[in-house]
Amino acid sequence: MSLLTASRLRRFAPLALTVALGSAAVPAAQADTTLTNASFDVARELFTALNKPFVEEWNQQHDDHLVIKQTHAGSSTQARSIIQGLNADVVTFNQTSDIDAIAHAGLIASDWQQRLPEHSSPFYSTMAFLVRKGNPKHLTSWQDLAETGVELVFPNPKTSGNGRYTYLGAWASQSALNHHNEADTEAFMRNFLGNAVVLDSGGRGATTSFIERGQGDALITFEAEARSLARQYGDKYEVVVPKVDVIAEMPVAWVDANVRKNHSEKLAKAYLNYLYTAPAQTIIADHFYRVRNPEVAKQTAGRFPDTQLLDIGDVFGSWDDILSTHFASGAKLDQLQRQ
Repeated sequence: MSLLTASRLRRFAPLALTVALGSAAVPAAQADTTLTNASFDVARELFTALNKPFVEEWNQQHDDHLVIKQTHAGSSTQARSIIQGLNADVVTFNQTSDIDAIAHAGLIASDWQQRLPEHSSPFYSTMAFLVRKGNPKHLTSWQDLAETGVELVFPNPKTSGNGRYTYLGAWASQSALNHHNEADTEAFMRNFLGNAVVLDSGGRGATTSFIERGQGDALITFEAEARSLARQYGDKYEVVVPKVDVIAEMPVAWVDANVRKNHSEKLAKAYLNYLYTAPAQTIIADHFYRVRNPEVAKQTAGRFPDTQLLDIGDVFGSWDDILSTHFASGAKLDQLQRQ
């Protein structure tokens, strides 16, 4: 079964738990330790690869048997599910605002970003365009995506961190180009958003629309997803990383309320700290995410093109400001889509 065929099946139950690698070797009746990781939509393959060595090492060093369960959906959807009762021990998301939302609900400590290195973001990405072989529309910049006749596929910024970074990347690039002329930027964004033929609820749904349904001239998604797809499908697609882009942080945290209830705090902390280790960072880089470990970053630098990565906070302010200004009901996104 292909990656995207499996994705189609999962779309009917996006929050269903799937047992990750490591559990197959231990019958369910013997599995006396479970960790649930709630992650974002396009991270399935990454955590399948990461979980296996962690489970093997844990089982060698402990008398119990570990099973890691994964649940994947849009980052904001996952946050709402945890607030509503999803019993996840850890979250591995793609924007800090979704972890903040869980913290505001009292389930995660408010200082969660100070509990792990790099502000609790062990790796990061940026946005890229996946185009069809030969790049027939010659799409090389964010500005090209707003041209007449260009059809775009990306996730809905209302429901997806992937979609929000797409919106913010387009806005930040145009703003840098026009010396922060907001009227010009808004005009550009109206054209850019108007070219969207599909706004799926999450990143994997957008991938399905572009790859399997043949919609759009470009899929806008995380660089890691775009490069993984290009590797999987050989010469059918090309990846374009624009010269001006935004940093997409990948923050992580243990869910304090749940690890207390599940008696899994030690395990949850060990799992998240593992993501910073050189072996894990190597696996992460192999899946085309950019990593924090200096040695691994140096070894894998050739995989990533030079691009000016803008910090979201420097351009837009806090995520609270971003959400209220751009993504709240009636805010900029809604206004631009109506005009």
